[in-house]
Amino acid sequence: MSTDYDTDFHAWAQEQAGLLRAGRFSQLDIEHVAEEIEDLGKRERRALQSRLGVLLGHLLKWCYQPEYVNRKSWRATINAQRRLLAQLLDENPSLRAGLPQVIERAYADGLDLAVAETPLDYVAFPATCPWSVAEILGDHWPDAAPG
Repeated sequence: MSTDYDTDFHAWAQEQAGLLRAGRFSQLDIEHVAEEIEDLGKRERRALQSRLGVLLGHLLKWCYQPEYVNRKSWRATINAQRRLLAQLLDENPSLRAGLPQVIERAYADGLDLAVAETPLDYVAFPATCPWSVAEILGDHWPDAAPG
């Protein structure tokens, strides 16, 4: 092995791919290859949480600021995030099993987004996600929040 993982990751990755394709398994940096494969799975889970956070934040804004003039941009973001989430879940169906837990974490991110982008504070929003997985990922458009 001529390229060090810690010195030049890109060159290391190209070298490892070449070794795999050539069937030269004994020359692989097995520990780092395994670590990188595990990280790919974590990356997909982080992408799921990030997209859900954006979606939940916009659903909160939609529901808790119905009088806002430019809701059209929120609708576009909600639609885009739902499409991208559907694609991510189609490409990684095993992520569906953990959706309730990921939504729970993503809801905190969505709350932060809603608080940052509205005049409302945390107490104005529910402490836990008010929507089911089906409502979040489907075509559900929440009504204005009571108040």
